[in-house]
Amino acid sequence: MDRGRGSGSAGCVHTLTLSPQPTGTGGALRIVFVTGPGRYVPGGAPLGSGDVGYVRGASLNLHEPGAVRALLDAASARGWLPGPGETRAAEVDGWALLGAAVAGRDGGGDKDGGGGGGGHTGTL
Repeated sequence: MDRGRGSGSAGCVHTLTLSPQPTGTGGALRIVFVTGPGRYVPGGAPLGSGDVGYVRGASLNLHEPGAVRALLDAASARGWLPGPGETRAAEVDGWALLGAAVAGRDGGGDKDGGGGGGGHTGTL
């Protein structure tokens, strides 16, 4: 998981990069969480590393067991599949997946995450 981004964007960014296994079976999936109004992507204390969420809604700690799997399942449900021979990474707005990932992990609940959607920034 990468923290921060040198593209001049304000605030914190968490990027979770998942690579298909075995190597060469498709391009990586980058799930990107950018801080914004009503959303948190902490850069340190008092919140823990890997925490992402809505101020008044769904949240995940990307270091907890099952959190990454839930995001991968949500991306797959929206149509992401690693393409054989594909080498380019697909970049996806993590906020568009968060509500479904939390609902899938918890067995139900608020699928939109309580903070609205966001669209994706890549192919999904």
